[in-house]
Amino acid sequence: MLLIRGHAGGTTLTGTLYERGERPPTFEGAPDEGAPFVWICDEFYEVESGGQVQRIDGQERRVAFEAPTTRGFDTREAALAAAEEHVRTQFARLGLSGDDVDVEVVEDPDTDGAGDAR
Repeated sequence: MLLIRGHAGGTTLTGTLYERGERPPTFEGAPDEGAPFVWICDEFYEVESGGQVQRIDGQERRVAFEAPTTRGFDTREAALAAAEEHVRTQFARLGLSGDDVDVEVVEDPDTDGAGDAR
């Protein structure tokens, strides 16, 4: 299992990439169980009312969360590329530049959290 974390605007979004041989959670809308790599991560967007108040980029914003995105991939490289793009897109939906998102891959989430910054 890998954690893919995007850091921008003083907050973090983390998704999970399940690798070959690992068992991802099952729920409605989850990808085919036969996919060797499964990416799961929240999607969110800004709303005028409701949602959860988050402090992002020095501003209080109301953020609504959608059901987690789940996608299956045949290769690790394709899964990592899609995960990084997904994380950048979520911040872009809040008005932050995708280029301002620092993405890290945490290879073993049970360790000290040190990752590979991208």
